[in-house]
Amino acid sequence: MNLRLNDDETAALRRKAVEEGRSMQEVARTAIAEYVSDRPARLRSAIERVRTEDAELLDRLSR
Repeated sequence: MNLRLNDDETAALRRKAVEEGRSMQEVARTAIAEYVSDRPARLRSAIERVRTEDAELLDRLSR
């Protein structure tokens, strides 16, 4: 597989790799692994749980 990025995407990936002290390939592979994992579903579930369980507190904080 070849992944073709535009100039802005390449620059952003390069910056992130330098920032983290990793290769561009490592950063891209990690991002893909997170994207295809069930993390978004777990995150939505956790947010819903907090929203439900802490509804009163969230309401008071919003005032």
